[in-house]
Amino acid sequence: MEIGFAVPVSGSWATPEHLIHVARRAEQLGYHSLWTFQRLLVPADLAWSETYHSVQDPLTTLAFLAAHTGRIRLGVAVLNMPFLSPVVLAKQAATLDILAGGRLDVGLGLGWADEEYQATGASRHQRGRRAEEFLTVLRTLWRDEVAAHDGAFYQVPPTRMQPKPVQRPHPPILLGGHAPAALDRAGRLADGWVSGSQADLKGIGEAVATVKAAAIGAGRDPEALRFVCRGAVRVRAASPPDREPLTGTLDQIRSDLGALAAAGITELFVDLNFDPEVGSPRADPYASLRRADEVLDALAPGR
Repeated sequence: MEIGFAVPVSGSWATPEHLIHVARRAEQLGYHSLWTFQRLLVPADLAWSETYHSVQDPLTTLAFLAAHTGRIRLGVAVLNMPFLSPVVLAKQAATLDILAGGRLDVGLGLGWADEEYQATGASRHQRGRRAEEFLTVLRTLWRDEVAAHDGAFYQVPPTRMQPKPVQRPHPPILLGGHAPAALDRAGRLADGWVSGSQADLKGIGEAVATVKAAAIGAGRDPEALRFVCRGAVRVRAASPPDREPLTGTLDQIRSDLGALAAAGITELFVDLNFDPEVGSPRADPYASLRRADEVLDALAPGR
């Protein structure tokens, strides 16, 4: 199982200096990938988790890190398709893949926040069908010299989009979501699946099996798919016997990795942004960075 690390994008520790520090340290220690996530808005009453109160743009952050790293892959988990134009995203992602030298992984989802749907003018109507057509438009623009698409939701006249991404035919597409329809879509149409911050890690093998079954049903090789887990790590000095996976001491967290690999996870990225002691605007940014250094060292590949 490959191990990645989520960079500081949420809360007080999300500074340029901390981004560079974490990214370079992860690369030096042999981590496979760096990850960001998308959150556009938060309600005025701040009713959501503190992780969402102050979040940087994920693609801009990855472009910044592309200039400060040289080997490690760069991923976003996830961008929400209803809030985006596939044509604009195709151009942005192709450019980022070029700037990063072919290191980009594109995670895509449907989003859940009513406030973001309303503010972006997006519709929930037939969003599953719209997402499938979104993927078709992306791949067409990335792959074809002359791209054209005439669908139910998107129309692209015969046009050319240059430059193309470095990765051919396109950067890997990972789909998020835990609903049965989302898991089926990942198996049928994507290069893999990525779990969310609220995933039931004790039962994640069932989601993996559902994605694989959908791949088989579509005539695809399920073993060629990637299964990426967002590891919402919470380091604690003591934890109850019935603790959640990836919460507890560093030794306990390290022991959880093997179980996730046995469940079919092929990649896991450690994400401290979802720990209220780290990814909050109220957290001490320097204490958060010290925590990150501790975790980076303890969970480094090969340790």
